[in-house]
Amino acid sequence: MSDNKPQEVSLPTVYDPTSVETKWYKYWMDENYFHAEVDKSRPKYSITIPPPNVTGSLHIGQALCYSIQDVLTRWKRMQGFNTLCLPGTDHAGIATQNKVEQQIADEGLTRHDLGREEFLKRVWAWKTKYGNTILHQFRKMGFSFDWERERFTMDDQYIDAVLESFVRLFNKGYIYRGARVINWCPRCHTAISDIEVEYVEQHSHLWYLRYPLEDGSGHVVVATTRPETMLGDTAVAVNPNDDRYKAMVGKNVKLPLTDRVIPIIADEFVDMEFGTGAVKTTPAHDPNNFEIGLRHNLPQVVVIGPDGTMTQEAGTRYEGQDRFKARQMVLEDLQALGLLEKTEDYSHSVGTCERCHTTIEPLLSEQWFCKMKELAQPAIEVVKQGKVKFFPERYAGIYLEWMENVRDWCISRQLWWGHRIPIYKCEDCGEYMAAKSQAEACSVCGSANMMQDPDVLDTWFSSALWPFATMGWPEQTPEMEYFYPTDVLVTARDIIYLWVARMIFSSLEYLDTIPFKDVYIYATVMNEEGKRMSKSLGTGVNPLLLIEQFGADALRFDLIQQAGKNQDIRFSDKRVEIIRNFCNKIWNASRFVIMNLEGYSPASNMGEASLSSILSEPSHSSILSSVEGCGRLEDRWILSRLNRTIEAVNASFTTYDMDDAARALYEFIWNDYCDWYIELAKPRLRGDAEEREQVQAILHYVLDTTLRLMHPIMPFITEEIWQALPHEGDSIMMAKFPELDKSMLDQAVEDEMALLMDGTRIQRDLKASQNIPLRQNMEVSLLAYDSGIVSDEEKAFLESTANTTISFIDCAPSDPENYVANTALKLGTFYMPRPKLDEAQRQAELTRVNAELASIEKELARSSGKLANESFVSKAPPEIIEKEKRIVAELSEKKQHLDDRKAALTG
Repeated sequence: MSDNKPQEVSLPTVYDPTSVETKWYKYWMDENYFHAEVDKSRPKYSITIPPPNVTGSLHIGQALCYSIQDVLTRWKRMQGFNTLCLPGTDHAGIATQNKVEQQIADEGLTRHDLGREEFLKRVWAWKTKYGNTILHQFRKMGFSFDWERERFTMDDQYIDAVLESFVRLFNKGYIYRGARVINWCPRCHTAISDIEVEYVEQHSHLWYLRYPLEDGSGHVVVATTRPETMLGDTAVAVNPNDDRYKAMVGKNVKLPLTDRVIPIIADEFVDMEFGTGAVKTTPAHDPNNFEIGLRHNLPQVVVIGPDGTMTQEAGTRYEGQDRFKARQMVLEDLQALGLLEKTEDYSHSVGTCERCHTTIEPLLSEQWFCKMKELAQPAIEVVKQGKVKFFPERYAGIYLEWMENVRDWCISRQLWWGHRIPIYKCEDCGEYMAAKSQAEACSVCGSANMMQDPDVLDTWFSSALWPFATMGWPEQTPEMEYFYPTDVLVTARDIIYLWVARMIFSSLEYLDTIPFKDVYIYATVMNEEGKRMSKSLGTGVNPLLLIEQFGADALRFDLIQQAGKNQDIRFSDKRVEIIRNFCNKIWNASRFVIMNLEGYSPASNMGEASLSSILSEPSHSSILSSVEGCGRLEDRWILSRLNRTIEAVNASFTTYDMDDAARALYEFIWNDYCDWYIELAKPRLRGDAEEREQVQAILHYVLDTTLRLMHPIMPFITEEIWQALPHEGDSIMMAKFPELDKSMLDQAVEDEMALLMDGTRIQRDLKASQNIPLRQNMEVSLLAYDSGIVSDEEKAFLESTANTTISFIDCAPSDPENYVANTALKLGTFYMPRPKLDEAQRQAELTRVNAELASIEKELARSSGKLANESFVSKAPPEIIEKEKRIVAELSEKKQHLDDRKAALTG
């Protein structure tokens, strides 16, 4: 036993998650259980976690994402794999720079006041102070990450990997400098990628502007949502198939508010249905117009600058004005000239910066780009060939559609925080060179007058190297050879393009292999109303507060239980509270078992030898057929149900059906083990020594096995309970994960128990319908479907579990109004005499029945209404619809019984 292990072995009355979680996480860390070294004698399982931003704090979506990875890691570790789950953080260029700029703004400073070197010192200081917050929060969740291998996308070794990858791409001709219309954030003063643009619906207007024909013969009307950009128009475009404008193609118009004349051109890109079918063409301020301009050799006139104000090209009246102020001025001036034909209300999606929410300005800009077509092709093939698999599979189609239509990647950002682009320009001859270190002299003219590009790389450029750069690339390290490729990437659907695609093509380009075998896209966590989680909107949930209130295990299990492949999660803390109650159920059941293990000494192989003796008793007869095998019915039943659960959990983890695994565990523990087997075991624990030992062995074996099954999802409570049980080894997380034992599966026994349990429930329901306590013995008559269908042992089971005395009858009572009755599937109908009620009791019972009827009718109306809703039926997954149908059937049956009871009380 380790000297670091907590010595307490008894379970207190109440489960306290806080003390348990702190105690065991410290122990696991002290024992170095999370760390993995290269060991070629063992199979490996590796994950590199999606690195959270250094600016981040844990949100509920991340709690789900990283919980899934920890479940998989713990599962594989217990299966004997050498597991590496490698953590780290991303430098998050724009987000981190914004944080520090806000900080120095409080001092009345800008980054330009400080200068690049001093500003970067401030950023590093901020990162040192705040940058690891989320990693500490991960520990609160119980994540078993290899903290000794923690990485950062701007540590020294990682910087070397980024420089190496850039220089390789540059030297192969993939990197080029060019003018393109890019997404520009006037607030962040940098280019951002298409995928980082957040679109919001805005109610605006569509303005119809008149452009007079140069020959004076009339005018052309164009419709636009951005009239301020007309100052940069260099053409009016129409569709060549549009008969309205065929005669005008080749003519010129006078551009209002300027002294320029621009042509009318024909281009098939133009949508004849939009506006008037004639569109203003501004190549410098619209990506589609830019492409039209290239096809027609149009000039590119930049009228909006990087700061969002109008340039000199816009004319002296508008120069220096904010773009939205200029919009109003342009409209007023056009109105005064009689050139504003009409205005219509118009709603459309407007691109905004996802970091600061400023409206994006499409801007013609010189940037560094990476050619993508050639790089994308191998990354397309590995998915088509199934070398990289997506779960759910539908996301493979989304990935392929984007990759097959990929555009060149703008990789430069006008920031100071990040990986500075390793390109050096000769100030004498203009030659560009890429180098991992400062270029000493120009390779063309020999000049030493070399200047490094001031921009930094897109954050996703460095993130694309994450799975292999963290293993030591570009060096061929032992870790690279052993742990790479990794086994699975668990990530969100909104970064399939930003990150997943780029990791795949990067790994294929540099290493000629895939970065991971599986990509699991987890469900998006919404709030209870189905809205996006957002701190700024007040719809966010703080996982740490939930951990403080309910414990990390409850939160983990709740998230995993909802992590289905077919729909997003509607998160409610009420569900976490339900799982906290589940934890209490496990705790109380475990305390009962442990308190009743006195004098019990399991075999050295965790009870299997003891089980073999238990299962050697002759079996009794069955309702369905003679059950082959041996042992008491309930013992063989719980072992069969346990192995069904083992089978379901392993299968579900294998296919990333995490919710199925959690549900199987919940149902087995709550229903089979706690509600049935433990209750059936209680009388036997009071029996003779042999009987007591037998039931102790089953109780212990099933609890131990179940705890190991539960551990990957609920690591803390399972460790605490397991340590209090007789066990071998120092930690449950290093114990063997249960495997299916097919010899213990017995469908006939499960079927027989299902019938007996149904008979027990029917009898208990009869008592409950009459407000008769379970502890009160009642005489019950059974009209069986077949004589001899119930053996003496089974009759004893039905009587003991429902506290009844059963007699068999050949026909229904002649006075049915004096009985309550219910039918058990394949067993028969149970009849129980109605208790005699005085008037006060009758009125009290009638009040109870009416109240229960009102509640059931309300629930029935809700579920029936769902099924009658065409929208619900067309959109809901089949399993949800089936669930609602079952609810309606069950409620209808309960309502019928209550209606019958009410009729009897009022008749």
